[in-house]
Amino acid sequence: MRRQVLQALLSSHKPLGAYEIIERLAQKHRPAPITIYRALDFLCENGLVHRIESRNAFVACVHNHGGDDLVVFLICESCGAVGEAPGDAAAEALRASSRAAGFSPKSPLIEIAGICSHCRKR
Repeated sequence: MRRQVLQALLSSHKPLGAYEIIERLAQKHRPAPITIYRALDFLCENGLVHRIESRNAFVACVHNHGGDDLVVFLICESCGAVGEAPGDAAAEALRASSRAAGFSPKSPLIEIAGICSHCRKR
């Protein structure tokens, strides 16, 4: 099931919610929501999938980065596509600010909404 969930996310050009994943997998058999959520939890914990908090959806991770690396999501408000940008330049400044505040980030993610280059050309 984990492999099927990951494949569904890899084949999508936008983040998918758990019920959208169920619909994509329902062609063979309709999995229970708890099964999908367990698979998503496992995939997130192992760095294969990211959760897009603002969309309550998931996207497959296609970049090779560490679990503590800053991930910057570029979310198109027009088409819904999500890109992943390197966050190295911003990461050190954010770590320094966090340390100065006595804060230890759990999941270093930044979501930036805007318009992708494809939609801007339309």
